[in-house]
Amino acid sequence: MKRKLSLGFIALCLAASSAAAQTIAITGGKVFPVSGAPIENGTVLISGGKIVAVGANVTIPAGAQRVDATGKWVTPGLVNGNTQLGLREVGAVQGTNDASPRGRDEIAAAFRVWEGLNTTSALFAPARREGVTSVLVVPQGGLIWGQAGVIKLVPGMLSDMLIKGPVAMAAQIGSANRGGAGARGELIMRLRELFEDTRAFQRNRAAYERAETRDFAASRKDLEAMIPVINGDLQLVIATDKSSDIDAALMLAREYGIKIIIGGGAEAWMVADKLAAARVPVMTGAMNNIPGDFASLGTRQDNLALLRRAGVPVIIIGNSGNGDEETFNVRNIRQEAGNAVAYGMSWDDALRAITLAPAEIFGVAGRIGSLAPGRDADVVVWSGDPFEFSTRAEHVYVSGREYLEPNRQEQLTERYKTLPPRGRR
Repeated sequence: MKRKLSLGFIALCLAASSAAAQTIAITGGKVFPVSGAPIENGTVLISGGKIVAVGANVTIPAGAQRVDATGKWVTPGLVNGNTQLGLREVGAVQGTNDASPRGRDEIAAAFRVWEGLNTTSALFAPARREGVTSVLVVPQGGLIWGQAGVIKLVPGMLSDMLIKGPVAMAAQIGSANRGGAGARGELIMRLRELFEDTRAFQRNRAAYERAETRDFAASRKDLEAMIPVINGDLQLVIATDKSSDIDAALMLAREYGIKIIIGGGAEAWMVADKLAAARVPVMTGAMNNIPGDFASLGTRQDNLALLRRAGVPVIIIGNSGNGDEETFNVRNIRQEAGNAVAYGMSWDDALRAITLAPAEIFGVAGRIGSLAPGRDADVVVWSGDPFEFSTRAEHVYVSGREYLEPNRQEQLTERYKTLPPRGRR
């Protein structure tokens, strides 16, 4: 049985390699490069797993496989900027959770979440089938959660899937219960202590190795991992909802000269002017207008629209509070974007917020997030507006290969499409 599975996996990888070498021309569709204006009756030319040309008058080589996209919409593959995909299989079963480190005193800065990735997760296929081709995998738990990375939904091992890691350090100041403190203000204090200890460690590493320094708030590996954050080379995603906490995070960033991103940000609209002035991105959603706790009393569904109106860079993530953030619902990111549009965000901004914006903010825009020559051939052909509920992804290409294999949901649908007569089992 194991041998059959191994041979099947190898065959899938070889097929992916062969397919990526093809030259494919997607023609006649309305093309949304994101990095430029939409192109009516456009062509996207793919070769060797890369996009080689995009435009209205592209010369198609002889022998290229043509895909007629007349009447269809063509976009880059979607990028979900906040997932535990491949790290959490069943939310209620702790044994399937590889996204939550224990850390020392709630600090796990050295933890690289992608190193525990389940590369054969059954949840990759349904996300990919709905147009999601890359995701940010983010750890969760404690004060400093660990390092986040960007992966591509292709078959293979971690070395085949990892686009870049780390792209950010993750932390939180929104819940004292999850940060090992008694109050949210204490979380700010502990972050300040960690930042100062990291600087002291960086200046006195030789003395530390000789055991001639005071005790620090974190282990050696965690302090080493925090150095790029303190130096401004690695962004710190701070998960928090309350407007006063967001303001405190902005003050902390100014004090220590670090680059931050706000994650969650239910009340970010209240401090949109401050976020815009500091050019701090916000990762939030548009599916929820009901506060989940006292830290999110100001929740509103036009949060994204108000942030963009103020000039704040945004990434759309799930925030329904009803399971949209679960790994099996990673594909729902386009519904989040559609809801954002319904509540005042421009359509172009919404598409950018689930494609090029996360790619730019996390430093991988040279490979994903747009349809441009030289980028990875992550392309989706939609039956219509991708933000409409009834629209289907008719073709999904990841690095030039089209994925058509049935996923688990489709297999279950097919299995139970014809039910046995009542009374029979």
